[in-house]
Amino acid sequence: MAFVLQLLLLVLGFVLLVKGADFFVDGSSSVAKMLKVPSLIIGLTIVAMGTSLPECSVSVSASLHDQNALAISNAVGSNMFNLLVVCGVCSLFCPLAVQRSTLLREYPLSVGVAALLLVFGLTGMSVGRPEGFLLVVLFAAFIVWMVLSALRSRKEAADTAPEEEYKILPVWKCIVFIVGGAAAIIFGGNLVVDSASYIAAFFGLSENLIGLTVVAFGTSLPELVTSAVAARKKEVDMALGNVIGSNLFNILMVLGIAGAISPLAFTMENAVDLIALIAMSILVWVYCWTGKKLVRWQGITMLLIYAGYMVYICMR
Repeated sequence: MAFVLQLLLLVLGFVLLVKGADFFVDGSSSVAKMLKVPSLIIGLTIVAMGTSLPECSVSVSASLHDQNALAISNAVGSNMFNLLVVCGVCSLFCPLAVQRSTLLREYPLSVGVAALLLVFGLTGMSVGRPEGFLLVVLFAAFIVWMVLSALRSRKEAADTAPEEEYKILPVWKCIVFIVGGAAAIIFGGNLVVDSASYIAAFFGLSENLIGLTVVAFGTSLPELVTSAVAARKKEVDMALGNVIGSNLFNILMVLGIAGAISPLAFTMENAVDLIALIAMSILVWVYCWTGKKLVRWQGITMLLIYAGYMVYICMR
């Protein structure tokens, strides 16, 4: 009976994620157009932080309960999922155009923080409080950078951009859509994670494997659904910005807070997963440079690579 209940809660979580993401994207894109802020920056900040709240909740809770393997594997697994599955699925809807500035700044930054986490982990086989505080400081600096970029982009838009007709929602409706959508995403994500973790534990999977697969998949569903909805609505900058911003948030903020609360044990399996994440990030970066966009065949190869890696981690 309990198993059937968890399956029903899993379905309810999926429904909340889908509808919440739909409202969240509508509200966020309307705010971006209203304030003349590029969708990319909205995706890198507001949308990314909103969709990454499940990862933050899971990893901080894991740190508080000394389930450190779950904290790191959840963040790394979520980033792998975001990079290969979220971008791969979005490219199936429409080509994901990538701005040159993104390839030169935000994208290398996301690869750099993954490499920094690998260095932190290998030097002492843990991510302790000093490293955790440093990651949080770096995240604060990133947010300041994004705010300054938003102000600069808004000024340039006001000076140079022609007037365009946008379907902009009223302010109150934007607030309701963003807050209500975020609440549905978070609640739905938690339902999915709790139910999926119960089902996985029912079949006897290890904590590290659960973190890399079931929990990472569950906590990354908001990114997948939100980015897919954004891509379907042709908000391709928001879709890509959500992925990059979420990956930065997962390492800098999520693991930063978790490490500051309680030192996170680092294993060689974590190192292998991070090296794989960095390698896959470089591959996708090369894909993006070839035509300044991700197209369908590239998305299919990314999904196949992810499937292959899932087989590997389940067998190791």
